[in-house]
Amino acid sequence: MKKLKVKKGSTCMACLACVEACSEAFYKEFHPDKSCIQIIDKNGDAKPMVCVQCGKCEKACPEGAITQNAKGVYMINKKKCTGCGACAKACPFGLIVKTEGNPASKCIACGICAKACPMDVLEVVEE
Repeated sequence: MKKLKVKKGSTCMACLACVEACSEAFYKEFHPDKSCIQIIDKNGDAKPMVCVQCGKCEKACPEGAITQNAKGVYMINKKKCTGCGACAKACPFGLIVKTEGNPASKCIACGICAKACPMDVLEVVEE
C-alpha cells in the first residue's frame, strides 16, 4: 500500500511549503484550505496531518466516486463526484478538500509535498 507518512523523529518547522505545494498542484493557487495536507499545533509542536488511506471517505460516498487503486490509494473520480461533501464529513482527520462548485479532492500520495519540504519530514512509502 502506497502512503504519505511523516518520518519518525522528524521536526516540522511549520513553513507551509508542503501545504503550498499541494494547493498549487490541485488548485493552481496557494490557499491553505485547498491543501490535502495540514499542519496542526500539537502540544506546541507543528505536526503535519496526512491522509492514512483509511477508506472512510469511500464508504461515505453515495455516488461511488471514490475507489481504491491497485497501490491502495483512495482516488476521487472527478466525473462521478457531485460535490455533496459526504466524504469530507466522513474523514476523521478533516483532510478532504471541498470547495464551492468543485469536486472534492484528497491526498493521492503523489509526493509533491514531500519534495517541497525543506526539513525532509514527509515521505511516500510502500507498506
